[in-house]
Formats: sequence, structure tokens, C-alpha cells
Amino acid sequence: MPVSLEYLILLILVANGAPILIRNILGDIANFPLDAGKTLGDRSPVFGSSKTWRGIFASVIFTVVVALLLDYSFVFGLMIAVLAMIGDLLSSFIKRRLRMQPSKMAPFLDQVPESLFPALYMMLVLSLAWQDVLFIVMVFILLEIILSQILYRLGIRRRPY
Repeated sequence: MPVSLEYLILLILVANGAPILIRNILGDIANFPLDAGKTLGDRSPVFGSSKTWRGIFASVIFTVVVALLLDYSFVFGLMIAVLAMIGDLLSSFIKRRLRMQPSKMAPFLDQVPESLFPALYMMLVLSLAWQDVLFIVMVFILLEIILSQILYRLGIRRRPY
């Protein structure tokens, strides 16, 4: 498999951006929350209404397609998407426990797990150095902040972060 840090960052961006893109394309169509609206003992949602099956499927499909276009394997793309979504769900789970509203900004909590988990997998599979993982995560954080502002101005994101 090719080792291009730019391509690896792109895959993580695709995995995390696909749910936002598909929401803008489909609106409320097939918008089924992962947690089915269930709450835990703290009476807060497990993940919140913004985490949907549609978003998970979009992340997997888009990331696998881009991975294949970049000459990575189906499994590699699948794992990047799955790990990015696990990181995103972990962030949402923690934010609900902190009683934060869905989609409310939590700097670093919003970006680190969803980029670190796939970057660690990349390190394992592609023999990346720790410095590469740190670079990927830092660049992802920076790009997500910049791209979020742009996507908000274009009306694609609901919030400017």
C-alpha cells in the first residue's frame, strides 16, 4: 500500500466529512439515530440525534471508494471509516455525559479520537512512526477547523467550527 501522509489525512477527512455531506444531500431521509433516542441512567442520550446510521454508512461507503481510488485496499478504507466513526461516537458519548448538546463544540475532544484511532491503525498497518501519527492528528485538527468555517459559510455545516 502506498504511504502518503496527505492521502492518509484525506481518508480521515472523508470518513469524518461524509456524514455531513450526506445530511445535506438527503435532509431528513433515512435519518435514524444510532441510539434510537434511548437514554442512560443519567437521562442523557447515549450519543444524541446527530449520530445516525445514515452517517455511518456514508462514512464507510465514501471512505472505501476514496481509498480504492488512492490505491488502498477495501479493508483499509473500511477500517479507517469504522475507526473514525468509533472515535466520533466516543466523543459524542463523553459529551452527552458532560451534558453538552449534540453538535456543540468541544475543542480537541471533537477532533482527536476521530483522527487518532484511524491514525494508530495506519501506524500499525503501514509502519508509520509516532511522529507521523502526531502529524496526521495535528493536521487533521487544523484542517477540520479551517474547513468547518468554509463549510459553514457555504451553508453545508450548521455550526461554524
